[in-house]
Order: sequence, then C-alpha cells, then structure tokens
Amino acid sequence: MLNHLVFGAGLIGCYLGANLQYNKQRVTLICREHIADKLSKGIVLTDYLQHRIAVEPIPSLTSVVDAMDSFDVIWLTVKCTAVETALAQLRLIVGSKTTLVCCQNGLGSEQLVKQAFPDNQVLRAMVPFNVVELADGHFHRGSQGTFAIEDNPANFNFVTDLVSHIESPVLEASICNDMDSLLWAKLQLNLGNSINALADIPVKAMLQQRKYRQVIAQMMRELLLVTDAKSIELPKVTSISAHYLPVILNLPDWLFKIVANRMLAIDENVRTSMWWDISQAKPTEIDYLNGAIVEQAKLLGISTPVNQKVIELIYQLSNNKLQNKRKITGKQLYNLVMPKI
Repeated sequence: MLNHLVFGAGLIGCYLGANLQYNKQRVTLICREHIADKLSKGIVLTDYLQHRIAVEPIPSLTSVVDAMDSFDVIWLTVKCTAVETALAQLRLIVGSKTTLVCCQNGLGSEQLVKQAFPDNQVLRAMVPFNVVELADGHFHRGSQGTFAIEDNPANFNFVTDLVSHIESPVLEASICNDMDSLLWAKLQLNLGNSINALADIPVKAMLQQRKYRQVIAQMMRELLLVTDAKSIELPKVTSISAHYLPVILNLPDWLFKIVANRMLAIDENVRTSMWWDISQAKPTEIDYLNGAIVEQAKLLGISTPVNQKVIELIYQLSNNKLQNKRKITGKQLYNLVMPKI
C-alpha cells in the first residue's frame, strides 16, 4: 500500500482519489473547503456506461501545512495555470523519494515541476475524459477514454503498480511509453475546448453543428502540420485516426451523425473545462493548448491563423471585451476565424 496525496482535488482529482481509495490505497485530498464539505459522506463514482462504485469519506485537507504524513505519490491535478503557484506548497511536502504525477492538459507545464524537483521522479499522465459533479460527492465521467501514465523503464514495476492502484470498474488505465506523442494526440482533441467556451452550449450540441466542427477541423489541420514537421506519429486515442479526424468533422451534419455516432456518445450536458473556467472568471489554459501549437509552429515557420484567431477571441472573452459576450453561433465563428479559407 502506498501513501497518495491528490493535490488540487477538483472534479478530476476527486475522481482519481476515489479510485485510489477503492483500491485500498492510503489517500489524502488537498482541496478547497467547500469541496471537502461535500465529500464528508463519501464519494460515488459513475460513468457513461452506467458503472458505479462508492467509497468511504477520504481525509481532506485545505492546506499542506496540515499534512503530517510523508507521501509516496503526489497526483498534481491543478490546472496548467496554477502549477507555478502550487510549487511553493509542494516544496513543504515533497520528500526525497516522492513521485509526482502531473495530470495537466496541454504541453509543457510539467517542466516547471521537473525544474523545482530535479531529483524526484516526475511522471506525466493523460486524462482523456470529462467529469461532472451530479450531486454532493457524486462524480460522473461523461465520456470515453483510458487514463494513461507515463512509463519509466528504470522504474517499470512502480509505474505498473500505479496503474493497478487507480484502475477500477469506472476507470480504465494503462502505461504509455511515448507520452509526448500521446499528449499531442490529446491536444488535438482538446482543441474543441476553446470552441465550446465561445459557443456556450454543451459539447454534444456543438458537435452536431457543422460550422463549429469546421473551425475545429481547421485548427486540427494546423496542429497536424506541426506534428508532421516534427515527425511525431500521433497514436489513435479515439475510434478515428488523427489525420482522418478533420475529414470526419467536415462532413455534412446528416452524414456526420451516422459516421461519428461514437464521437457523439457523450452526455447531453457535458461542457469542457475551458467553458467552466470562463464561466467562473478563472484563467484559461489556452496558452498551453492552442498557444502551444502556435509557439511550436513559429519555430518551424508554419502559419497557424485559425488557432491564433481563436486565442485572441478567448482572451477577449476572458477580459469581457468580446461583443455579445457569449453564444457565438457556428456561422458567426466560422466567418470570424476562417474568412479566407
């Protein structure tokens, strides 16, 4: 049994922590006080396939100052934008043998952790699904995907144990031996996050409208120009391969519903994390998502106009400078970002 700390336990962190508890691990959550209050009667996890597990209340703290234990594993589940702030607190509890698992979206935020803890094992993890809170202590995974943890050949047995400690009837988990490629593939899927924030409608409703899909598809094409130039072969993380995905998204609505029925097999009310960030007036992860593509593209001399324009729109929305604020229709968005394509 290992001693785990989930640092920054929100929706994803509570979901992961409850899975660790289900597998009889020692678990502590660092979370906000209002979240801790909701967890006082235990946690229920469900998924879109109607699986269900329940666990007893998990010890929850609001500050690392109250953490008396030394931890074998710290799961860092804060947003990319909060990683740097978290480092000061982590320094108080990271031991010489602590492994840190970075569960952020996008690219590059784990470098801050590696720089802060150069002598510790730092692993990346990929979270491919959305989680919503249906009631106090009830967390629901609304979409498909296998949680992946980065391999470390020098410590393979340890990583294997981590996978076994976190997988459950409501969470598939695996080891990934090429996390760079996997995170680029995940980034391709995350490009819909910004469009969901601008559209201000559930993801399923967004995907049912071709104009939104066409914008997402063009952002994906720009990403693929970058990964091709870097000779990165993207693994298949959905039922549709990376290079074929923009083609599918560009199909007429009636044909898309037939061909991509699995892509639409998500809960009616699921929205992306960027939508939630905007709704709660929090900083978004746009710089680590679309911004990562633009940054890498500039180094390669590749043009990414649609991603750049979407970044501008998200900044305007975040700063309340976007006309009509929310609910940009698919046609409006298409005309804003793709007038010459």
